[in-house]
Amino acid sequence: MSAWPFRRAGVIVAHPDDETLWAGGLMLAHPRTEWVVISLCRGSDADRRPRFFRAMEIYGALGCMGDLDDGPDQAPLSPAAVRQAVLGLVGSDRFDLVITHDLAGEYTRHRRHEETAAAVASLYREGRLPADNLWRFAYEDGGGAHLPQAIEQADAVWTLPDALAQRKHRLITETYGFAEDSWEARTTPRTEAFWYGPGIGEGVEQTRE
Repeated sequence: MSAWPFRRAGVIVAHPDDETLWAGGLMLAHPRTEWVVISLCRGSDADRRPRFFRAMEIYGALGCMGDLDDGPDQAPLSPAAVRQAVLGLVGSDRFDLVITHDLAGEYTRHRRHEETAAAVASLYREGRLPADNLWRFAYEDGGGAHLPQAIEQADAVWTLPDALAQRKHRLITETYGFAEDSWEARTTPRTEAFWYGPGIGEGVEQTRE
C-alpha cells in the first residue's frame, strides 16, 4: 500500500474479530498509528470480550465495546439506536481516518454489519462523525457462492506479506480462538481491500458503488 499519512485511525465494527478479519493486516502494518477499535456488540460476552482486549494489546490499540443486541434472530435495530451507540463510543475523539463495514456488508449476509455501515456513513455525511476520511471494507462472497474475498476493483487493494498474513491468522485462531477449520479461519483474507468514502445510500438495502 502507498504512503500512509494517518496518525490516528478508528475502526468501527459490529463485532469483536471484524477488525482483524477485514483490516487486521493494515493495522499490523502501521504500528505507529494510534488505533482505536470500536465494537458495537458483545460488550457483555464473557468469552469474546476478553479475547477482544487481548487482540487490542497485540495491535497496541485502544478498544471500546458496546452491547447492541446480537441475538441469533438478528431482529433489525433502529437506525437511531445504532447511531447513538456509535456516537457514545466515539465520544470526543477525532480521527484522521475511520474504517468501517460496507453498506452491503462483506458476505451474504449479516444485518449488523450493514446497520453499522449505514450509521457510520450517515454520521460522516452529516459531519457528526469526527473523521477527516472514511474507508469501507471491500469484500464479496458471490452471493454466498464462495468465502469472502477482496474486490479487485476497490480503491485500495493490497496483499499481505507472508509474515504479516501469518500474524493476522494467529490473531483469529489463537487470540480469538477459532478452530483452523472454522469459517473465520478459512475466510481470513490474505488480500485486504477498501472503498473510499461513505458510499451511495443511507439504508442497509443499498448496493455497492
